[in-house]
Amino acid sequence: MKVVLATRNDHKVREMLDILKDLREIEFLPLKQFPDSPEVLENGETLRANAILKAQHAADSTGLLSLAEDTGLEIDALEGRPGVRSARFAGEQASYEQNVDKVLRLLQGAPERERGARFRCVVAIAEPGSSPHLFEGVCQGRILSQRRGTGGFGYDPIFQPDGYRESFAKMKPELKNRISHRARALEKARSCLEELASKKRRGFR
Repeated sequence: MKVVLATRNDHKVREMLDILKDLREIEFLPLKQFPDSPEVLENGETLRANAILKAQHAADSTGLLSLAEDTGLEIDALEGRPGVRSARFAGEQASYEQNVDKVLRLLQGAPERERGARFRCVVAIAEPGSSPHLFEGVCQGRILSQRRGTGGFGYDPIFQPDGYRESFAKMKPELKNRISHRARALEKARSCLEELASKKRRGFR
C-alpha cells in the first residue's frame, strides 16, 4: 500500500519515516515526489484544521491515501502561543532561528515556574473523497533560557521534555523519535494504517 506523506519539510519526513519504519507493507512517498500537487495554504485556526486540510488536499491531488500532521508549541507564559502559528511566529517567512529568538526574547527573565510548555501534534489520515482519521500526541516539557544542542529542527534547541535533562536538540534521534509529540501521534495512527493496509491486501477499498 502506498501512502503519501503530505509535507515538503525534509526534517518531518525523516522523523516520520524513522517512527513508522517497521510498517513494511506500506510504501511511504514524500509529497516532493508529486511535483504537480499544488501548494496548500495552511490557513486553519487550529492544528486539527490544518492537518485535515493538508491530508485531504494531498489525497485529492494524488489519488492516494495521505498522511499529514500539524504541530504547535504551546507556552504557558504566552497563553498557549505560538500554537498553530509556530512555524510563522516571527513572521510569514521566518526561519527556525528567528522563531527561537522571538521565544527567548519574550521569556527573558521568566522564572522556572512560568516556563512550562508542550508540543502538540495532530495527525490526519485521508483517502480521496473520505473523512479523515485524526490522532493527537502531546509531549510536556519546559522552555530553556538558552539553546542547547544542534540536532533536530524548529524549537528543539530550547525544549526540554519532562523527565529528561537534555533538550530535543541534544537527544539522539532514536530517543526523540520514541518520546516526542510526533511519535505519540503516529503511534496512535499506527493501528489505522495497519488496518487500511490489511483491507488493501484483502482487496477491500
